[in-house]
Amino acid sequence: MQPPKKLAPPKDQPFTTAELSQYDGSDPSKPIYVAVQGVVFDVTHRADCYGPGRWYHIYAGKDGSRGLGKTSLTAEDAIADYGDLSKQEKKVLDNWYKYFLKRYNVIGRVIDGPQVPESS
Repeated sequence: MQPPKKLAPPKDQPFTTAELSQYDGSDPSKPIYVAVQGVVFDVTHRADCYGPGRWYHIYAGKDGSRGLGKTSLTAEDAIADYGDLSKQEKKVLDNWYKYFLKRYNVIGRVIDGPQVPESS
C-alpha cells in the first residue's frame, strides 16, 4: 500500500443526504464522496475501490457508518444510523473514521443525518 498523499485542510461544506447521493460515482464528471459519522470525505482518487461495481461502492454517495462498524458490505447495513452498534462495533467504526481522516480529504458534513448520542 502506498503512503497517503498530503491532505488539504478540512472543509466544512454542508450536505443533505440527497445532495450527498449525487456523488456516488455514477456520473464520471463528479467526485466520489463517502461519509463516516457524518463527516464527508473525497474518495475520488480511490475510484478503484469506491467506483461503480467495486467492493466499497455500497458506501459511495452516502453515510454508511453502521455498515462500516459491522464490517458489512450489504445495502441494509450501509446506513448512517449507527446507534445500535455494540461497543466493539463502535470501536471498529471509530477505527474506520481514523483511517479515513488519514487518507482522504474532508469535504464537509451531513446536516440531516441521524443524531447519534456520544457513548460514555
